[in-house]
Amino acid sequence: MFDIKLIRDDAAAVREGLAKKNFSVDIEAILANDKRMRELMTDLDDLRSEKNAANDEISQAIAAKEDPKPKIAAMKVISDKIKALEPQVQELQNSIKEQIIGIPNLPHASVPVGGEDKNEVVRTWGEPVTFDFKPKTHIELAEALDIIDFKRAAKISGAGFILFKGAGARLERALINFMLDVHTREHGYTEVFPPVLVNADSMTGTGQLPKMAEDMYKLQDDPFYLIPTAEVPVTNIHRDEVLKTEELPVYYTAYTSCFRREAGSYGKDTRGMIRVHQFDKVELVKFVEPESSYDELEKLVANAEKIFQLLKLPYRVLLLASGDLSFAAAKCFDIEAHAAGMDKYLEVSSCSNFEDFQARRANIRYKGGDVKKPTLVHTLNGSGVALARCVVAILENYQTADGEVIIPEVLRPYMGGMEKISRRG
Repeated sequence: MFDIKLIRDDAAAVREGLAKKNFSVDIEAILANDKRMRELMTDLDDLRSEKNAANDEISQAIAAKEDPKPKIAAMKVISDKIKALEPQVQELQNSIKEQIIGIPNLPHASVPVGGEDKNEVVRTWGEPVTFDFKPKTHIELAEALDIIDFKRAAKISGAGFILFKGAGARLERALINFMLDVHTREHGYTEVFPPVLVNADSMTGTGQLPKMAEDMYKLQDDPFYLIPTAEVPVTNIHRDEVLKTEELPVYYTAYTSCFRREAGSYGKDTRGMIRVHQFDKVELVKFVEPESSYDELEKLVANAEKIFQLLKLPYRVLLLASGDLSFAAAKCFDIEAHAAGMDKYLEVSSCSNFEDFQARRANIRYKGGDVKKPTLVHTLNGSGVALARCVVAILENYQTADGEVIIPEVLRPYMGGMEKISRRG
């Protein structure tokens, strides 16, 4: 949730920050509603004080055996005024909430201003793979090796779905277990296995609703949504809770399937595994103290990078510009793995700091030690990593001239010692 205090204190800075995200809102209308609501709240508080005083006077009159009826009549007038004001205050509160719930988080000062063309490559790792033969795409390799069946997936569900088979299914499972082991054993995350159906409060808490409703899968007969990422259920583990300062930072990792309608991407990357409606992902989520959140963001990116380093897949890290940031993010780094068959970089991880934006929406706070009153935590999340495009990078970078695929060494223990995928494998 956007902080109304920011609008009250520095409306100009809010307009400037929102402009960097290509977003505009009627600040004056919000401030007018806020001013009127606070005026009515003051009137309401005064009336409630008068009512309490009138109650005391009635009690005193009864104790003194005086006629309390005049004072009761006066109190009724006060009560009627309170009853008339309360719905007005509630209506204004609801109106303000509707106005600000659709306002995105402001970009951090270190974020470059502009659109996708202003994204900055901050570092690269490894060199793109070159071959002395014409490399195949993941689609050609998967179909020739009979490890992914796109046609039958389309028959079962429709376009944009994947049916892994044999060694392909085993590779997917190996990657999930490998990533979870790295993040729990080496990076200190606690593994959780959350529901993939969540309620609207959970989707609102992390910022998917109401802004991105059209991209979500909503059940028709039940009040649930299929999750677009494990960020949603995992962040909401601590919704409406006050954590202890000594518990922070809290690190969670989770494997889930993820579901996205991709409503705004008609016609883009419709073949293969680049843009699909269901995919597997290992997610990383952090709850941290505000003063450490940007150090924690750097660590989060490093945790995701480690996966590609162990897999020996070349990649680059991008700092996203303000216009390319997600609705809830204040700062985000994307990791893009290079796929040799297509000779292009593919986004395989986004690592974001939301500061207190999600925590305000989900009411996640902490207290203890020097923190005397409940204070909003900062939340972060990152893909650790998305598997569909990671599989693409493995298939295309580890292919051989005869159409086989070498299994990365770190995955071989998870593949029963298998060293390569062949048509017979």
